[in-house]
Amino acid sequence: MDRAAWQATSKLVMPDNMTSIRPPAHSPELNPVENILQYMPASWLSHRVFESYDALIDALCEAWNKLIALPDQIQSIGTREWAHAG
Repeated sequence: MDRAAWQATSKLVMPDNMTSIRPPAHSPELNPVENILQYMPASWLSHRVFESYDALIDALCEAWNKLIALPDQIQSIGTREWAHAG
């Protein structure tokens, strides 16, 4: 959990079989999603100039589709040893 306001509300009900882990504030490098968001541009979007907004959207969709076709890569990028309990 990244400390978003909706995650801190008392209305959030966590299932008994889940434990939330909240990284320290101002530490995006500890959030696995941040690494995925760095991986995508570095892999498929860097050093490019887009002719139009539509071309940018097309490139983003193509990069997203490439990423979701690589579940093992996503797991590898997002795995944090310290986040495993037990």
